[in-house]
Amino acid sequence: MQNSKATKRVNTVISVVLSLLCLAYVYPIVLILLNSFKQERSITTTRVFELPTADTFVGFANYIQGITSMDFLSSFWYSLFISVSSVLLILLCCSMCAWYITRVHGKLSSGMYYLCVFSMVVPFQMVMFTLAKTADTLKLNNPYNICIIYLGFGAGLAVFMFTGFMKSMPVEIEEAAMIDGCNPLQIFFRVVCPILKPTMISTAILETMWVWNDYLLPTLVLDIKKYRTIPMAIQYFRGSYGKVEMGPMMACIMLTVLPVVILYLVCQKYIIEGVVAGAVKG
Repeated sequence: MQNSKATKRVNTVISVVLSLLCLAYVYPIVLILLNSFKQERSITTTRVFELPTADTFVGFANYIQGITSMDFLSSFWYSLFISVSSVLLILLCCSMCAWYITRVHGKLSSGMYYLCVFSMVVPFQMVMFTLAKTADTLKLNNPYNICIIYLGFGAGLAVFMFTGFMKSMPVEIEEAAMIDGCNPLQIFFRVVCPILKPTMISTAILETMWVWNDYLLPTLVLDIKKYRTIPMAIQYFRGSYGKVEMGPMMACIMLTVLPVVILYLVCQKYIIEGVVAGAVKG
């Protein structure tokens, strides 16, 4: 009985602490949401924490101004295209690479795996200037080719997760498909990919959040006069002499956060399954 009571107390304390942490993480988003409906002059250091009132509430005026003044829809399209193309390329190439690593044992496959893992710990700042020059030389400095750069930086995490999950997959399933007459591509797309679904979705969510919110890489690689992703466009709400249009900026930040939050809430169970499978099994 004493152990049971002690366990309940520990669980209660942990629940309270985690609940407070959740509130701490959610609070900034709620604060941005509230201020996105307030007048510009009401978003000040002393009044930023106040709720909108009849005098300060402006409805969707900030959203309309933010969308029209900074060509937000164009930036949204660039961010959407870059995110979708980059994540699809990462999922396809990295899942195939992980399948090769786990099924073909040798120095080459081991070297590929350790190179991918090593890439996860290399700071981006070490390679960013060389990367910008290489992107210009290879014509990767546009929204339609930048996905190749994201493939290089996102491969480490994706290969690590896919490899960890595939090590737990029984080889007999693939051998049975081979006996039935399937070639390697048919085995991969018809047998391996359906089993990889939880890890595929969890990896896609993690990579999407990274690419969607990335500011530094597009700023270094893309021509900011022609192409602006959402994080780049938000920076242009800062006017001359350091003045910032807080209302429209808050509105655009909410429009940026909302798609990722919805995607995360819809697929959160797959994220937990995929991360656990990729990090523990095998």
